[in-house]
Amino acid sequence: MDYLVPIARRAGARPVLWLAGVCLLTLLFAATPRAHSTDRPARDLAEVDLQLILAVDVSPSMSNVEQKVQRDGYVAAFRHADIARAIGSGERGRIAVLYLEWAGPRQQTVVLPWTIVKGSEDALNLADELAALPLTEGRGTSISGALSAANALFAKSGLRSPRRVIDVSGDGPNNAGAILGPIRQVLLAEGVTINGLPVALPRAGGVGGFAMYDRSYLQSYFERCVIGGPDAFTIGVTEAATFATAVRQKLVREISMSTGQVIYADYTARSDRTVDCNVIAQLPGR
Repeated sequence: MDYLVPIARRAGARPVLWLAGVCLLTLLFAATPRAHSTDRPARDLAEVDLQLILAVDVSPSMSNVEQKVQRDGYVAAFRHADIARAIGSGERGRIAVLYLEWAGPRQQTVVLPWTIVKGSEDALNLADELAALPLTEGRGTSISGALSAANALFAKSGLRSPRRVIDVSGDGPNNAGAILGPIRQVLLAEGVTINGLPVALPRAGGVGGFAMYDRSYLQSYFERCVIGGPDAFTIGVTEAATFATAVRQKLVREISMSTGQVIYADYTARSDRTVDCNVIAQLPGR
């Protein structure tokens, strides 16, 4: 199992006179992911079938039990034979995976750096290493911050691949940092696919007491505001018992999928629920 570490500390952006410049610099450079494990020097560009960033929500709205269910779901998925078979179906028979935990605008932690997975042994090693690492946590739910961090991690990956995918899990809308639209459009313009794993686990009295976090709103939000790019899709999770299965199905589809229809969600579209993608929801305790 090979490692390629893309982490680089960025210097703060110089002051600029125009607000537009400030917003752009903030969006593209403010989210600097922190390395949880020891940095390793990047190697020469390696070719893989897929660069996959697993961007996992660890905001306060996720309880410790839910965070463990989430982490265990990814561990179980990489231990399943379906993942190795999906990897083996690619032209090169190898992918690169990075595991990123995120919360607020400046709270992104690279738990596992870029790891090349060539088969079942590498997948099992990745699962074991992930299972042994502690959970991280933070305040706020900044999907825009997570996407900005992912954009920087792709740029520093030292990898070449025909596909790049960000797999975003989350249990609520963007409520901190920059609005979601601009960085999403940057990634889509670069050919990156953003997939979604909306997490709406049942809680007594509703999720945080706010109707916008029920499963129908969350599904609509991810479909209309988060996902996009070639073959983008969402798979929602509504029961803890099905989390591992949902993650495995999602990973198999991401790993083995060929490029096809491009989805650019309409920001003004409405379904059964009203979804405003450009409003940052300010809610207590999130």
